[in-house]
Amino acid sequence: MSTLAKAMSKFRLAVVQLQVGGVKADNLSRAKRLVKEAAGRGSNLVMLPECFNSPYGTSFFSQYAERIPGESTELLSEAARENQVYLVGGSIPEEDGGKLYNSCIVFGPDGKVILKHRKIHLFDIDVPGKIRFQESETLSPGDTLSMFETPFCKVGVGICYDIRFAELAQLYSRQGCQLLVYPGAFNMTTGPAHWELLQRARAVDNQLYVATASPARDESSSYVAWGHSTVVNPWGEVISKAGTEEEVIYADIDLQYLADVRQQIPITAQRRNDLYSVTSVQRGNS
Repeated sequence: MSTLAKAMSKFRLAVVQLQVGGVKADNLSRAKRLVKEAAGRGSNLVMLPECFNSPYGTSFFSQYAERIPGESTELLSEAARENQVYLVGGSIPEEDGGKLYNSCIVFGPDGKVILKHRKIHLFDIDVPGKIRFQESETLSPGDTLSMFETPFCKVGVGICYDIRFAELAQLYSRQGCQLLVYPGAFNMTTGPAHWELLQRARAVDNQLYVATASPARDESSSYVAWGHSTVVNPWGEVISKAGTEEEVIYADIDLQYLADVRQQIPITAQRRNDLYSVTSVQRGNS
């Protein structure tokens, strides 16, 4: 392997676990500061959490919603350009054509928009005695798969509840993604039960890296996020994990290690396509 190839086979990922409050301007300024901090520590790709600019809840989505481009995305564009990083902009409530979406915008190091992913699977759950939440009361679902290219690898994007759907991760893997990123805000019921489990499952199933970015925990909030932003490697090992407070975690993504894992346990070549398949009914956003 050439020196250049070796250099390109590794890159640094930063995950920002942001403390999100009720003042949008404060959320934005703190996000911009932490993106700069992450870039200063050698990060090539930085990701923010779900609903990084607003409290998470159906009563907040319309109040904090923006059109794109707008205040939040303009700030993200500046942060990406000023720090020369790929920036996965968590998600924000987006207003478009009279509808609201939970949308993630990804920016390149030049500050230009690479893609927009609207949350495909809306978070509608009812666990008696613990939590009931219905995103569909205010939000509309997206309808595209979302992938983007970097000089290092191809990346697939989902938002929070999207991680529960193994088919989406499989399709991203089949399309050549080696890293999946999920800004997400699991709660105090689903977080301890499924947050890490789902990330490790998606990583092992598809032999790739999985990263999640949660808001920091705020016990006084109407919706209390679990926190514990995480990065998992293709062997299913947690290689970086946050606590519950605001912080930035880092992981060095090693694509040669990924290739080694796939060679050692060659499930892609062993897949019985004559018996089963997972297919997309439409092309992705890439």
